[in-house]
Amino acid sequence: MPTFAAIDIGSNSVRLKIARLVRGRLQSLHEDREVTRLGEDAFKSGFLSPESMADTIRVLRRFQKACLDAGADQVRVVATSAMRDARNGNAFLEWARSTTGWEVEIISGIEEGRLIHLGLTTHQRISTTPTLFIDLGGGSCELTVSVRGEIQQTVSLPLGAVRLTHEFLHHDPPLKEEVEQLRKFVSREVERIAPGIARAKIGAVIATSGTALALADLAVGQKLAKPATSVMVPQAGVRSLANLLAKRSLEQRRSLVGLGPRRAEIIVAGAAVYAELMQRCHLKGFRFSALGLRDGLLVQMASDMERGSKSNRRIESERSGSLLAAAEHYRVDLDHARQVRTTALQLFDDLKALHRLPLQYREMLAAAAMLYESGLFIGRSGRHRHAYYIISNSEILGYTPQERRIIGAIARFLGKSRPLPGDPAMLALTVEERAATARAIVLLRLARALNLGRGGTLAGITVRSRGETARLVVTPKKGRGVELETWALEKERDYFREVLGRELVVCAA
Repeated sequence: MPTFAAIDIGSNSVRLKIARLVRGRLQSLHEDREVTRLGEDAFKSGFLSPESMADTIRVLRRFQKACLDAGADQVRVVATSAMRDARNGNAFLEWARSTTGWEVEIISGIEEGRLIHLGLTTHQRISTTPTLFIDLGGGSCELTVSVRGEIQQTVSLPLGAVRLTHEFLHHDPPLKEEVEQLRKFVSREVERIAPGIARAKIGAVIATSGTALALADLAVGQKLAKPATSVMVPQAGVRSLANLLAKRSLEQRRSLVGLGPRRAEIIVAGAAVYAELMQRCHLKGFRFSALGLRDGLLVQMASDMERGSKSNRRIESERSGSLLAAAEHYRVDLDHARQVRTTALQLFDDLKALHRLPLQYREMLAAAAMLYESGLFIGRSGRHRHAYYIISNSEILGYTPQERRIIGAIARFLGKSRPLPGDPAMLALTVEERAATARAIVLLRLARALNLGRGGTLAGITVRSRGETARLVVTPKKGRGVELETWALEKERDYFREVLGRELVVCAA
């Protein structure tokens, strides 16, 4: 039974969850968490402090022992807002790699929201009405609108509790003008997205992470909400708590039942964000869920292993929808892109004994086929370089930053352009990824050549690899010629031989 570990390096705390996949379901084995305030200095100076980095590395070492003890088959480590902002983030990434061997991924706010949504909707029964998911962390706040388990929109706002505390609250207790400045800033940010939230006609609000838990516990303690398995914190209760907390000193806040000593330091800012969200977006209140980013990471890992499972199909649907949205945004010729994708996937399947690519490259090849012309949105000159930049930096849901770089590299080297060892697109990949990406590039180049005429001239293709030769037979539609396609294929023979070590023989049926 495979065992997975998910680690979330947040701006306020570091969290671990280990789970085992048993009969298609994830069973939790171990959880751990520690506040390290990695983002505290990053939000003030733009740099992670040596002390917070050292504390976080110490926690990661402890997590690593727990992963080894549990026999984790796969560990995925992600970092969020603080690492997105920090100018010395690479130093921390290298420190973590040299200490644990783990590659830490810095995920975007949009991807963070997607993973949180994935974790909650997989493990928790969600209302059929439009639902808003709120995750308020140390550095950012992710808001996701979901309808029947499908994401409609996700936004990430710079409204983390640690970030806002150090930006606005400098006295104990906070001065009135500090609190007012904080509220006005939060209100300005929330007003940007409030109309879209209101149009969604939200019927339920689910909040995750420490601030939401603290507010739920405080609401019960202050008799602003009724004790229950799933506490509903009403809008008026959230505003009352925000006002109450803003008037208390740190010691007074720490004395409140349900509020931990470290959470008390940042709860004033966190409560202010929730109060403004409830009011500006006309929300009745929220319920807390203990699920979050780590649960989404675990579901993602499990679904990647269980191809064809319900969660895997759902993730593939999210990826497909996001790819389509990106293609439409960059005005890609969708009919042509789909034709190239279909051809590329056939080549992948028919030549798999020759290219020997891992299965995940099939999906990345398909994505590259859909977006390889996106660079034309910027301009024809340098369009392949533009495509790489667009793909590797776009918010394509369901793909890690490294997967987007691989997709971008596959789309980058078409026409006269070939990947060279010193090219930035290839330098961003590992040695193994460069070799695999070069083989995927061959397949996309052939698929593009086979659809060069854009007129749907092909009735079909057959391709066979035998001995030192790969034979590609092109069958035209009745009354159509394939001279342009065979000419384009002939131009790919040298590169085909260079990468795959076979002679490409092209003929028309």
